[in-house]
Amino acid sequence: MALTQVKLYSEDDYYNLPEDVRAELIEGNLIYNQAAPSMIHQTILSESHTVINNYIKSKGGSCRVYPAPFAVKLREDQKTIVEPDISVICDKNKLTDRGCTGAPDRIIEIVSPSDPSHDYILKLNLYADAGVKEYWIVDPAKQSVFVYFLEEGHFNAEAHTFHDHIKANIYDDLFIDFAGSDI
Repeated sequence: MALTQVKLYSEDDYYNLPEDVRAELIEGNLIYNQAAPSMIHQTILSESHTVINNYIKSKGGSCRVYPAPFAVKLREDQKTIVEPDISVICDKNKLTDRGCTGAPDRIIEIVSPSDPSHDYILKLNLYADAGVKEYWIVDPAKQSVFVYFLEEGHFNAEAHTFHDHIKANIYDDLFIDFAGSDI
């Protein structure tokens, strides 16, 4: 009996996709994002990006904040390129014309109702493995926010709701208040 051969895609395949095609390369597999983000998704993305970016600028910080689509190659030796909803990168040496090579310091993903396990399981494990210092999963349907922060090689987790004033662990005095926004 012949085995079916599965095509694994490369970094070149990912970067040669048409500009209007949104996809991620996960361990050599192309995962297409076919649905356009909802209004609530885009509102959360925009508000969060603005708060974080304004905070960094007000502190004279050198970190950069990038909203999706922004390519993040988590490790040089892997065939994995993701597009987090928000990436915060503090090491400018990780930035290239194509995006980021190496783990961002902070990532925020806004859960898509079509495939929540993508953020809750697959990306959680990818980000922990790559050494992302802080990972937030924002779930509009549940009005919840899970904050994962890396300590001694493992993610610790905190659960919040949209009614909480949530502290970003990688900064001393940055809080995001989902209840106080237009979300």
